[in-house]
Amino acid sequence: MPKIVDHETRREEIAEALWRVVRRDGIRAASVRTIAAEAGWSAGAVRYYFPDQDGLLNFAMELVTRRVTERIDALEVKGSVTTIALRYLEEVLPLDADRRAEFDVWLAFIAQARAETGVSTLRQHVDKVHDGLRELCDSLLRALDQAGVLKAGLDLRREVERLHALIDGLALHGAIQPDRTGPARIRQLLRHHIETLLA
Repeated sequence: MPKIVDHETRREEIAEALWRVVRRDGIRAASVRTIAAEAGWSAGAVRYYFPDQDGLLNFAMELVTRRVTERIDALEVKGSVTTIALRYLEEVLPLDADRRAEFDVWLAFIAQARAETGVSTLRQHVDKVHDGLRELCDSLLRALDQAGVLKAGLDLRREVERLHALIDGLALHGAIQPDRTGPARIRQLLRHHIETLLA
Protein backbone atom coordinates (compact mmCIF):
# COMPACT_ATOMS: atom_id res chain seq x y z
CA MET A 1 0.00 0.00 0.00
CA PRO A 2 1.53 3.38 -0.94
CA LYS A 3 2.43 5.75 1.88
CA ILE A 4 -0.04 8.63 2.26
CA VAL A 5 1.77 11.95 2.43
CA ASP A 6 0.14 14.88 4.18
CA HIS A 7 1.45 17.67 1.97
CA GLU A 8 0.17 20.47 4.20
CA THR A 9 1.98 18.99 7.21
CA ARG A 10 5.16 18.77 5.13
CA ARG A 11 4.83 22.39 4.07
CA GLU A 12 4.38 23.41 7.71
CA GLU A 13 7.45 21.40 8.74
CA ILE A 14 9.51 23.26 6.14
CA ALA A 15 8.10 26.60 7.29
CA GLU A 16 8.94 25.77 10.92
CA ALA A 17 12.50 24.89 9.83
CA LEU A 18 12.66 28.33 8.21
CA TRP A 19 11.47 29.88 11.48
CA ARG A 20 14.31 28.17 13.36
CA VAL A 21 16.91 29.34 10.85
CA VAL A 22 15.57 32.91 10.94
CA ARG A 23 15.52 33.02 14.75
CA ARG A 24 19.02 31.62 15.04
CA ASP A 25 20.83 33.13 12.05
CA GLY A 26 18.62 35.87 10.58
CA ILE A 27 16.49 36.02 7.47
CA ARG A 28 19.50 36.37 5.13
CA ALA A 29 20.54 32.85 6.14
CA ALA A 30 17.18 31.39 5.09
CA SER A 31 18.27 29.81 1.80
CA VAL A 32 16.75 26.62 0.41
CA ARG A 33 19.97 24.80 1.33
CA THR A 34 20.03 25.94 4.98
CA ILE A 35 16.31 25.31 5.42
CA ALA A 36 16.62 21.83 3.91
CA ALA A 37 19.51 21.05 6.27
CA GLU A 38 17.52 22.34 9.24
CA ALA A 39 14.50 20.23 8.25
CA GLY A 40 16.65 17.15 7.56
CA TRP A 41 15.50 17.08 3.96
CA SER A 42 17.18 17.43 0.58
CA ALA A 43 17.10 20.79 -1.20
CA GLY A 44 15.14 19.07 -3.98
CA ALA A 45 12.44 18.01 -1.53
CA VAL A 46 12.10 21.59 -0.27
CA ARG A 47 11.91 22.89 -3.85
CA TYR A 48 9.18 20.34 -4.60
CA TYR A 49 6.92 22.12 -2.10
CA PHE A 50 8.30 25.63 -2.63
CA PRO A 51 9.82 26.20 -6.09
CA ASP A 52 11.11 29.65 -5.07
CA GLN A 53 12.20 31.36 -1.87
CA ASP A 54 9.48 34.02 -2.08
CA GLY A 55 6.81 31.32 -1.96
CA LEU A 56 8.44 29.76 1.08
CA LEU A 57 8.80 33.11 2.88
CA ASN A 58 5.19 34.00 2.19
CA PHE A 59 3.91 30.62 3.35
CA ALA A 60 6.02 30.82 6.53
CA MET A 61 4.63 34.26 7.26
CA GLU A 62 1.06 33.14 6.56
CA LEU A 63 1.61 30.22 8.95
CA VAL A 64 2.46 32.65 11.77
CA THR A 65 -0.78 34.52 11.07
CA ARG A 66 -2.82 31.34 10.80
CA ARG A 67 -1.55 29.97 14.11
CA VAL A 68 -2.40 33.21 15.94
CA THR A 69 -5.85 33.33 14.31
CA GLU A 70 -6.55 29.70 15.18
CA ARG A 71 -5.66 30.32 18.83
CA ILE A 72 -7.93 33.36 18.98
CA ASP A 73 -10.78 31.50 17.28
CA ALA A 74 -10.40 28.57 19.71
CA LEU A 75 -10.65 30.73 22.84
CA GLU A 76 -13.52 29.93 25.16
CA VAL A 77 -13.08 32.58 27.80
CA LYS A 78 -15.49 33.06 30.68
CA GLY A 79 -15.75 35.98 33.03
CA SER A 80 -16.33 39.68 32.74
CA VAL A 81 -16.16 41.44 29.39
CA THR A 82 -12.89 43.03 30.56
CA THR A 83 -11.37 39.62 31.36
CA ILE A 84 -12.42 38.36 27.96
CA ALA A 85 -10.93 41.37 26.15
CA LEU A 86 -7.63 40.99 28.01
CA ARG A 87 -7.48 37.29 27.21
CA TYR A 88 -7.93 37.96 23.49
CA LEU A 89 -5.22 40.61 23.51
CA GLU A 90 -2.81 38.27 25.28
CA GLU A 91 -2.95 35.88 22.33
CA VAL A 92 -1.05 38.35 20.13
CA LEU A 93 1.70 38.97 22.70
CA PRO A 94 4.91 36.91 23.20
CA LEU A 95 3.88 35.38 26.53
CA ASP A 96 5.21 31.84 26.03
CA ALA A 97 7.81 30.01 23.92
CA ASP A 98 5.50 29.49 20.92
CA ARG A 99 4.32 33.09 20.84
CA ARG A 100 7.89 34.38 21.31
CA ALA A 101 9.03 32.27 18.33
CA GLU A 102 6.17 33.61 16.22
CA PHE A 103 6.95 37.20 17.15
CA ASP A 104 10.70 36.80 16.50
CA VAL A 105 9.93 35.50 13.02
CA TRP A 106 7.32 38.21 12.53
CA LEU A 107 9.91 40.92 13.30
CA ALA A 108 12.30 39.43 10.74
CA PHE A 109 9.54 39.37 8.13
CA ILE A 110 8.60 42.98 8.85
CA ALA A 111 12.20 44.08 8.33
CA GLN A 112 12.44 42.08 5.10
CA ALA A 113 9.13 43.44 3.80
CA ARG A 114 10.21 47.02 4.45
CA ALA A 115 13.53 46.43 2.66
CA GLU A 116 11.82 45.22 -0.51
CA THR A 117 11.11 47.71 -3.27
CA GLY A 118 8.02 47.95 -5.43
CA VAL A 119 4.90 45.85 -4.92
CA SER A 120 5.75 43.05 -2.51
CA THR A 121 3.53 40.15 -1.47
CA LEU A 122 5.40 40.07 1.83
CA ARG A 123 4.73 43.77 2.43
CA GLN A 124 1.06 43.35 1.54
CA HIS A 125 0.84 40.51 4.05
CA VAL A 126 2.51 42.62 6.77
CA ASP A 127 0.05 45.45 6.11
CA LYS A 128 -2.90 43.03 6.22
CA VAL A 129 -1.81 41.60 9.58
CA HIS A 130 -1.14 45.07 10.98
CA ASP A 131 -4.67 46.10 9.92
CA GLY A 132 -6.03 42.89 11.49
CA LEU A 133 -4.48 43.76 14.86
CA ARG A 134 -6.00 47.21 14.69
CA GLU A 135 -9.40 45.64 13.92
CA LEU A 136 -9.01 43.34 16.94
CA CYS A 137 -8.29 46.35 19.17
CA ASP A 138 -11.27 48.17 17.67
CA SER A 139 -13.70 45.28 18.12
CA LEU A 140 -12.64 44.64 21.72
CA LEU A 141 -12.91 48.30 22.74
CA ARG A 142 -16.30 48.55 21.05
CA ALA A 143 -17.43 45.44 22.95
CA LEU A 144 -16.33 47.09 26.22
CA ASP A 145 -18.16 50.27 25.21
CA GLN A 146 -21.35 48.39 24.32
CA ALA A 147 -21.17 46.60 27.67
CA GLY A 148 -21.19 50.03 29.33
CA VAL A 149 -17.94 49.57 31.23
CA LEU A 150 -15.87 52.34 29.58
CA LYS A 151 -15.63 55.92 30.82
CA ALA A 152 -18.10 58.29 29.22
CA GLY A 153 -16.76 60.61 26.54
CA LEU A 154 -13.77 58.53 25.41
CA ASP A 155 -12.62 59.08 21.85
CA LEU A 156 -12.80 55.45 20.75
CA ARG A 157 -10.81 56.02 17.56
CA ARG A 158 -7.95 57.50 19.55
CA GLU A 159 -8.18 54.74 22.16
CA VAL A 160 -7.97 52.09 19.43
CA GLU A 161 -4.77 53.73 18.19
CA ARG A 162 -3.36 53.87 21.72
CA LEU A 163 -4.19 50.23 22.42
CA HIS A 164 -2.74 49.15 19.09
CA ALA A 165 0.47 51.07 19.82
CA LEU A 166 0.63 49.59 23.32
CA ILE A 167 0.27 46.03 21.98
CA ASP A 168 3.03 46.64 19.43
CA GLY A 169 5.27 48.19 22.09
CA LEU A 170 4.71 45.47 24.68
CA ALA A 171 5.40 42.77 22.08
CA LEU A 172 8.62 44.50 21.01
CA HIS A 173 9.81 45.03 24.59
CA GLY A 174 8.97 41.42 25.44
CA ALA A 175 11.00 40.20 22.47
CA ILE A 176 13.99 42.51 22.92
CA GLN A 177 14.27 42.53 26.72
CA PRO A 178 12.37 39.51 28.05
CA ASP A 179 14.16 39.69 31.40
CA ARG A 180 12.92 43.22 31.96
CA THR A 181 9.52 42.91 30.29
CA GLY A 182 8.49 39.33 30.89
CA PRO A 183 5.00 37.80 30.65
CA ALA A 184 3.91 38.91 34.13
CA ARG A 185 4.97 42.52 33.46
CA ILE A 186 3.31 42.54 30.03
CA ARG A 187 0.04 41.29 31.53
CA GLN A 188 0.29 43.85 34.34
CA LEU A 189 0.85 46.78 31.95
CA LEU A 190 -1.91 45.64 29.61
CA ARG A 191 -4.39 45.25 32.47
CA HIS A 192 -3.40 48.65 33.89
CA HIS A 193 -4.02 50.32 30.54
CA ILE A 194 -7.47 48.75 30.15
CA GLU A 195 -8.35 49.68 33.74
CA THR A 196 -7.59 53.35 33.01
CA LEU A 197 -10.37 53.25 30.42
CA LEU A 198 -13.01 51.78 32.73
CA ALA A 199 -15.76 53.79 34.35
